[in-house]
Order: sequence, then C-alpha cells, then structure tokens
Amino acid sequence: MMIMGMPMDSMDMSGMMDVKGMSGMEMKGSVLLTVPMTQEGSGTSWHPESSPMYGAMYQGDEWTSMIHGHISLRYTDQGSTRGGQDFDAPNYLMAMTQRMLGANTQIMFRGMFSFDWFTEGGNGYPLLLQTGETWHGAYLVDRQHPHDLFSELSTAISTKFSESLSGFIYLGYPGEPAIGPPAFMHRLSAMSDPDAPISHHWQDATHITFGVATAGIKYDRFKLEGSLFTGAAPDENRLNFDKPLFDSYSGRISYNPTSEIALQFSRAFLKNPDRDFSNEWLSTASAIYTHVFGGEEWISNTLVWSSKTSHHSAVIIYTPKADTILTPEVSILAETEFHFLGNALYGRFEYVEKAQAELVIGVSSLEKEPVKELTIGINRKLFDDYGVDLDLGIQGTINFLPTNIAFVYKDQYPKAFELYLALHPKMNTMGM
Repeated sequence: MMIMGMPMDSMDMSGMMDVKGMSGMEMKGSVLLTVPMTQEGSGTSWHPESSPMYGAMYQGDEWTSMIHGHISLRYTDQGSTRGGQDFDAPNYLMAMTQRMLGANTQIMFRGMFSFDWFTEGGNGYPLLLQTGETWHGAYLVDRQHPHDLFSELSTAISTKFSESLSGFIYLGYPGEPAIGPPAFMHRLSAMSDPDAPISHHWQDATHITFGVATAGIKYDRFKLEGSLFTGAAPDENRLNFDKPLFDSYSGRISYNPTSEIALQFSRAFLKNPDRDFSNEWLSTASAIYTHVFGGEEWISNTLVWSSKTSHHSAVIIYTPKADTILTPEVSILAETEFHFLGNALYGRFEYVEKAQAELVIGVSSLEKEPVKELTIGINRKLFDDYGVDLDLGIQGTINFLPTNIAFVYKDQYPKAFELYLALHPKMNTMGM
C-alpha cells in the first residue's frame, strides 16, 4: 500500500534525491506514471496531490525505491465491562521500487508487511464497539483483529497513451481492490491515531485481499477502474497465503478537481466477506482535503460515507433465516489532523449502524443500533534525527450508545484512554 505524499525539498546528501528527481522532473506515481507520487494512496486509490510524504527514498541508475513504516508503542485502557487494558504496538512496514520500461511504460513492485500477530496476538487489541473477523472460530467483538504479516505483495504496469490519457494494470496477492478511500493507516488525517476506525469493516477492510486484479484508465483529472478479487476476509492464520478465488467485483471513479482535493465513489459486490455464507453489496463515497501551510505545517481532513447490505443464504448463529436480505447499514466517518510547530492535534468522529447480532447482543437479532465514537488526541515530536521522528502522544475517546444496549456495557458513554510513543520516517527524509 502506498503512503501519504508531498513535495520534498532538495538535499545535498550524496546518493539521495528529492521527489522531483535528480533531473528536476516530478517523480512519477508507482501505479500511474502520469500522476505525481504524492497523489497515490493505498492500493490504487488517490490522495490529494498536495499531501505530505513520510518515507525514505533512494534513486539508483534505473530503479527508484522507497521505504515507509509506522509503529506505536502504547498503553490502551478501553474501560467498560466489555473493554480491556493492554500494552501493545500496532505497526506496518512498506517497501516499493519502480522503473521505466521505455519512454512511456513503467513497472512497479510493492510489499506491505505487518507484525501485529507478534505484538497483538491472534485476537488483536481491545477497541470498544469494533467488530469484524474471528479468533478460534468466535466473532471478535470490542477488539480490532491483527493484520496479516503479508499485507500486500503487488505489481503494476502503467502506460502513457497521450498527455491526457493513461492506463494501468495492478495485480496483488495480497492486494487492495478498487473500493473506498485510502485505507485508514495511510490517510494523513489518521496518521497519529493508533486505533482502527470502528467503521473499518464498512469502509476499507478490503485493503488486505488475497487475490486482486485491477485495470484502470485515467483521463485528465478523472480515473475509472474495476477489480476482480477474492471476497472473503483473511483467515485466522495471519502468517499464510489464503486461496485466491476472484469471486467478487468492484468499480470506482476518482476525481481530483484541484491539487488539494480527492473525491471517489465506489460500488462492490463481495462474496462471503465474513466467511459466514453471506454476500454483501458495499457502496462508499469520500472526500479528502489537504493543505500545506509551509515547512512541516499542514492540515488534512477526510469525510467518508458507506452503506452495506448483506444477503444471508444459510442458517448459522448470529445470522438471520435463509435467503434474508438485511436493510442497509450506514457509516459516516470524519477525521482531521493538524501539524504545527512539532505538534499534532487530531480527531475522529464516527457514526455506524451495527446489528445487535454483530455486537453479540441478542442471538439472531437484526435490529440496528446506531453507535457513535469521538476521539481527540495530541502529540509532540520528541526526536527527529537519523531519518525518523519519535512522537509522544495521548488521546481520549468517548462512545455514545443507544439506551437499550447501554446495560451491556454498564455505561451509556463508555470512555477510553491511550498513551503512546510513535516512530515513523520523518517528513522530507530520503536515503538508502
């Protein structure tokens, strides 16, 4: 998965380069060579072109390479009778390399890795109101599942047909299909928040998919793309490669009207996404705005809407009767992050409709519960040498529950607290 990007200042260090390259030309994107690297998000998604980049880059004779990563060493206390406390370290590492094949064609290879299974364990970390995937055959509730060791192994070939027209083919095992905005860990607006959104499985859970083939075409500021992919979420073995099925499909249209705005709408059919014999229709729409004030000062905002409708074709626990179509479940997410004078102030608000069954409140209950969550945090840069930043941060969360399910949590407004140290590449850093 790609990362956040921004124009990098020139440096005099030997063997290094800025984002415009040794020749002064703007560096090409890895999936589409006709957009700048700063515009690329996870998978084949788009950020605004103005987005800052955090990563180490090296220019060889033919290959341009980049390394990016993030780890948060933290203590989290999720409160409530269904919460928990933990010391853990959510993390990921990404490496990418690309080169030209002639004057108008480029090839890229990308790897994304997470060591969550080692730092979080098989059942992940405590996170109130989070749902999705399983551990030892039981649904994970109020916990965020760990990500797979191999989160992306992909390649892409991009060709320029004219100044306005270009196309690409992207293959991933695993990879990310053309669904939704950039995945949460790659959004600038979520850069400092160690938690996954509770709307993750409504918006961007397909960022790790074992078997993806995407083809797309770009004209001017528009991009149209479609994917065939495996609908099932990764299994409980986070160290293996799941069987590719290519039984699902999606389409996405992206439009960046200015250098500071990225818009997208997508529609997808997922076969058996939860491995419970159910199918799903998923729609998403999003807008991202990023403005750089100068130096290391910037603000990024993301707004995401999604709606998913499930169709169950078997009678199993926590699902309705056979051949039942559920009413759509809607989610809304709003994120913001502001970097200034070595500080970061950030926040996230979510509204998610989750069935009682998904929250394991009443067996086979289809009643939707609108749950809400608000997180506010701040961090301060402690160290910025040797190509990395070390940040000390603190954040607090308040959850808002409907009165009819508050009794399960013993509180209608359960609260959470986190203290963390975050390590990541510094802005404008490049090297071998």
